[in-house]
Amino acid sequence: MKNSIRVERAKKRISQGELADAVNATRQSIHLIENGKNEPKLNLAIRISKFFGVKIEDIFETE
Repeated sequence: MKNSIRVERAKKRISQGELADAVNATRQSIHLIENGKNEPKLNLAIRISKFFGVKIEDIFETE
């Protein structure tokens, strides 16, 4: 699954760890999702999209 987490993080100038803390996840989970090695569970995907203030489909794209 493609995503724009890295782009959104860059806009806010936050690290993977800071995002992880904000959405109650681990930095490793954010790293794996961001690099397309893992897909987030729905509840985490929703928390990430709410954190960035965008629709879930604006961050996550199915291939």
